[in-house]
Amino acid sequence: MITPIRITTQRLQLREWWESDREPYADMNADPMVMRFFAGLMTREASDRELDGWQSGFDARGWGNWVVETRETASFIGYVGLSIPRRVLPFTPCVELGYRLARAHWGKGYATEGARAALRVGFEHVGLEEIVSFTPLVNLPSRAVMERVGMVNANEDFDHPNPALPDGSELKRMCLYRLSRERWLGY
Repeated sequence: MITPIRITTQRLQLREWWESDREPYADMNADPMVMRFFAGLMTREASDRELDGWQSGFDARGWGNWVVETRETASFIGYVGLSIPRRVLPFTPCVELGYRLARAHWGKGYATEGARAALRVGFEHVGLEEIVSFTPLVNLPSRAVMERVGMVNANEDFDHPNPALPDGSELKRMCLYRLSRERWLGY
């Protein structure tokens, strides 16, 4: 087993998943405001499956979607990290930057701070050549985070293949952002 990478920023600690993270993660995934740009709320079982998959990524690679805690309280506030999408997308294979925070922690710059740290690990420690991120066109808060960390809209919009997103749903049409290692190192 590979030792998981941990990240410390000015205000955050990013770490692998613990058993005690299951409940706050499931609670976050059951919040309609947090999940408004996703296909729907997640059941506890679905939330646990997702968490199990991410933990297996840490076991195999040492990196993934990290739990985010504030250094001040050491309490779970969400996740930020890098993952390999399970679905076939028009641009796979790839590594995706993702983030989701509990509503009480929005608007404090945590997603941006954590995303920058994840990108730094991806490019400077793991040696990735490119990291992508995508979200529904209507998810302006997420797009703003992507832009703040230096990602560029690739103008390669696509329909997400998730069958839970019906044709005509405002959540189906996605925008793709890209960031190359070269751009990151010069940013």
